[in-house]
Amino acid sequence: MAIQNQLNEFFIGKTKIGGTSPCFIVAEIGINFNGKYKDAVSLIDVATKAGCNAVKFQFFTAKKMYVENAGDYIKTNGRKGDIFELIKKAELPENWIPRLKKYAGARGLEFFLTVCDEEGADILEKFSISAYKIASYEITHVPLLRHVARKGRPVIFSSAGSTVEEIERGLKILKEEGNNEIVLLHCIGKYPAPLKELNLNIISNLKKRFPKIVIGYSDHSLDPIIAPCAAVILGAKLIEKHITLDRNLPGNDNYCAIEPDELFSMVRAIRKIEEKIKNGIKVEINPLVLGSFKRKTYKGEEYVRNFAYRCVFAVKKIKKGTFFSKDNIAVLRPGNAERGLEPKYYELLVGRYKSSRTIEKGEPIKKGYYEK
Repeated sequence: MAIQNQLNEFFIGKTKIGGTSPCFIVAEIGINFNGKYKDAVSLIDVATKAGCNAVKFQFFTAKKMYVENAGDYIKTNGRKGDIFELIKKAELPENWIPRLKKYAGARGLEFFLTVCDEEGADILEKFSISAYKIASYEITHVPLLRHVARKGRPVIFSSAGSTVEEIERGLKILKEEGNNEIVLLHCIGKYPAPLKELNLNIISNLKKRFPKIVIGYSDHSLDPIIAPCAAVILGAKLIEKHITLDRNLPGNDNYCAIEPDELFSMVRAIRKIEEKIKNGIKVEINPLVLGSFKRKTYKGEEYVRNFAYRCVFAVKKIKKGTFFSKDNIAVLRPGNAERGLEPKYYELLVGRYKSSRTIEKGEPIKKGYYEK
């Protein structure tokens, strides 16, 4: 395990983060490689030229992310599509991971991925990635948090749409498993997020409330400079920004990401701000981005939270009197389907309770559906 001291510093791969270290800048490639290996490599090159510290992809399968009857997802720009099919098309092939890691490492970049389920975490562990990223929508996914924490690698997790109580619960679970190498990211669950809705004052609140946790910021605004620089001034030690080769490309995330020249400008601006702070030069924050100090579910986040925060579903038909098991229930994103029990109930149900009624495949598990 990496060092952990009063300055709250540890290593992600070979790069120190937190304390007095420079801001750790992550180019979130995510799913914006558009199904093409050459685009994935090109985006790593973009991050290298811009001077980022790391690149991040996302590792998931549609069947372990969404219930099959999740329905259509409506993006901010009005486009919509069947979310299960969209996610299936965006899956990152497992055999690309070691090649992409090697390519990024040869260019001095740390390499890690967002993990969305326990099986995915086990697969990624084979490749010795630098850290695990937990998306905002998994912050209540207790089984995943516990599973990832046990891997003994740094955990970075976002908090869009969450409450402070949910953040506290997530941190507690990670620490219960002996993992204290944690980066908590403030972000707003809207794509793209308007500057006036970013509420960057929450960074100051999180720093005060969780003084032993490295605090960072995942920016979903389209401006490459205003919010990232403001976050650094407020004390963010990690900045994550979605990148794309071209915002006009098809795909679910390209439209809300920044392009190569914008990423270069962002990194340069952050480093200039850090130099000014180091030299005691006064730096100003655009008040438009400050907003509230309170971490809660904001109106603009409600749709995404209801759509993507997970709950417990049947993944096959369960006859009355059958014990719940890892084979017949799972923690999934509901989309437009009816919501079920929160993920924390999953561990309580498996092997301990049986179904009090017949439950169809794809049906949410609700209170009253189980008995001893």
